[in-house]
Amino acid sequence: MLPERRVSGVKEYERKGLLERVEREGATVGASIPEEITVQGRDIDLREFVFEIKRRETIPPGERDRVEQAKTNLRRERLQRKQRLEEGDISREEGEILVDSIIGIDRALNALENLGAANLEAEERTKEAADQKRWMSFLQKALGKKDANKRSQL
Repeated sequence: MLPERRVSGVKEYERKGLLERVEREGATVGASIPEEITVQGRDIDLREFVFEIKRRETIPPGERDRVEQAKTNLRRERLQRKQRLEEGDISREEGEILVDSIIGIDRALNALENLGAANLEAEERTKEAADQKRWMSFLQKALGKKDANKRSQL
């Protein structure tokens, strides 16, 4: 049997296990949003930011731009941390810390992705119009109106 290959402090099978934890479907279930995180060299009070945004009924357009920028920065930071986990010269402990931070970033991204629409009234009107269209289509089919039009064309 071959000896276990060691890559820069973390064994290959340990690295794979850490990566599997990051990619697991329910990885964010029960995970908490990090209190503070460094993104592109800047410290951010991530938990406070997410909770502040989620507390609002609607997000004003100017604030929505700020949220979109934050999501972009978080995705970029997540990618960098995952690449470090995949290829970096890290110890098992550093790997665990990276996994926890990536899962925390995912949790924050999920919370920010699930924000309500900026204009709930417009969204409601759109839904009502789509419902009306489906209802009219159903009635036309049920009453044979569309079939009658097709028969007259034959």
